[in-house]
Amino acid sequence: MENLLWVIPVLPFAGALLLILFGGRLPRTVVSLIGVGSVGLSAVLTLLLGFQFLTDAPAGGVYRQEVWQWFDVAGFSPSIAFHLDALSLVFIFVITFVGFLIHLYSTVYMAEDEGFTRFFAYMNLFVGSMLVLVLADNLLLLYLGWEGVGLCSYLLIGFWYKEPQNGYAARKAFIITRVGDTAMAIGLFMLFHYFGTLHIQSISTEAAQTWPVGAQPATIIAFLLLGGAVGKSGQLPLQTWLPDAMAGPTPVSALIHAATMVTAGVYLIARMHVLFELAPLAQFTVAVIGAVTLLLAGFSALTQSDLKRVLAYSTISQIGYMFLALGVGAWSAGIFHFMIHAFFKALLFLAAGAIIISLHHEQNMFKMGGLKEKMPAVFWTFLIGAASLAALPLVTAGFYSKDQILWLALAGERGNIWLYLAGLAGAFITAIYTFRMVFLTFYGDPKTHMEHPPGKLIILPLVVLAILSTVAGFIELPHNFGHVVLFSSFLSPVLPNLAINESMAPSEWMFQAIAAAFSLAGVFIAYLLYLRQPSLHESIRNSARAMALHRFWYAGWGFDKLYDTLFVRPFVFLSTLNKGDFIDKIYAFVAGLANFLNRGLAQTQSGILRWYMMGVVVGALVILTISLFP
Repeated sequence: MENLLWVIPVLPFAGALLLILFGGRLPRTVVSLIGVGSVGLSAVLTLLLGFQFLTDAPAGGVYRQEVWQWFDVAGFSPSIAFHLDALSLVFIFVITFVGFLIHLYSTVYMAEDEGFTRFFAYMNLFVGSMLVLVLADNLLLLYLGWEGVGLCSYLLIGFWYKEPQNGYAARKAFIITRVGDTAMAIGLFMLFHYFGTLHIQSISTEAAQTWPVGAQPATIIAFLLLGGAVGKSGQLPLQTWLPDAMAGPTPVSALIHAATMVTAGVYLIARMHVLFELAPLAQFTVAVIGAVTLLLAGFSALTQSDLKRVLAYSTISQIGYMFLALGVGAWSAGIFHFMIHAFFKALLFLAAGAIIISLHHEQNMFKMGGLKEKMPAVFWTFLIGAASLAALPLVTAGFYSKDQILWLALAGERGNIWLYLAGLAGAFITAIYTFRMVFLTFYGDPKTHMEHPPGKLIILPLVVLAILSTVAGFIELPHNFGHVVLFSSFLSPVLPNLAINESMAPSEWMFQAIAAAFSLAGVFIAYLLYLRQPSLHESIRNSARAMALHRFWYAGWGFDKLYDTLFVRPFVFLSTLNKGDFIDKIYAFVAGLANFLNRGLAQTQSGILRWYMMGVVVGALVILTISLFP
């Protein structure tokens, strides 16, 4: 079965190729079969391969498959080769399984769109690129998948390209992520300079043997890789593209923000964890970036009126938790939250899409309301996803994944009280904005007429994801809840375990109770402000200071304005000055001068003999004069 590893990424690429070449002549049913079927087959192969991996693990817990030699230049000979271990298996499971559900959902959501075939071609290409990224056994192949994901995000965010703002959002995502990608590329050059290879396992082994902890090259390279990670994962300071990515169709938002692009940075840091452990400053910076980002994005989510933008800021915040976990060395906890987040965030986006198409594409939560009875299946599945996002205690998967991060951010050997408090405050804010969504969307009086209830192919993925958002958390339980460590044990051959301060172990239950209390308090505040006493919310919001703060948070803390002032406007100003392209004027002057001299010399070729003789005489006189009077 492991010999079929290469088929998993090839199937989506094959589906994309078929749709690009022949999709225009195929009926939509066939397009759906190709688009959904290719990813579905990859998901089935992943499940079969995963079962074999669990029951009959390969030697060393790794299976490597070299498909062919890519090239060989001056001793640099990377291969098209795939590396399957516990970490990559988790990622390909999420990518293919959640991706399949999103594709299935899209057959109904995009049914009336004129770009139906183009949509599935892009989606398949996106999934294939992400699979290459997480299966690559060398950083060059990983970078190929990395850039493929970036290209597809541009195509999908700007899918409805006839609207100028959609094209702007696509360009913004492409350009901002290029900033991080450039830093990452420089990091890859440095790795090749020091080790003569980009093979991931070789670098990890040699780096640990060559560099001591805190070595300058390791620190610089780790920071450069971190630059790529924050760009792709929408973390500070390169997070501004992600809320605008909501310009794409809702299934695109689910794919980008749940299973694919935004988790690429998390994977990169986890895969290169040896380098980050050799660079404590860079690893601590990962934790700080995560802690600050989860707070800033959470406050922004509190002020949004667009349902999808709330979920977008929520994604930025939740990835902040993953970065926080990676930064304190809680590697398996970060990956665990990645998986759980993929389930409940895909669920929330797809449920939001079901609401949007049923309300004539209305996305403003304040124009919704009263949908609890009209869309019961969507309501209950959305509520399950919201409960998991808010980490409601004991009954949701999100509680167990987030609580583990909070505990290790405090009790872990690299944790501290400030990181814990940031995560705890983020959990409180998350609960408020999450149930603000629930109460504004499903409760109160209806404000928009519902066109039609969602169909079965819309509801089915929601039900599957709702189940996973509830039960998946029970594969990793804390010490005082039965000490189930199936997930972290599975990842332990790849990612090191984090030692905790044993003196704090007896108090774990107390910190769990605190985290649960903060989440429940957030739900209560949302209930009080948006359901029980909406007038209280209005009175708070209408104060001058609250309105100013609301505008600031609504605008994403002013980062867009800051970057516009520092980078965009100066660039546009210089471009305006250079509208005529002064560089071209230099070459135009040289060409004009040569032309002028040519015309002057051409005048001497008149064909009249006496003028030629006169020229000879004048030239001789000039030469004699110079000779006689040096």
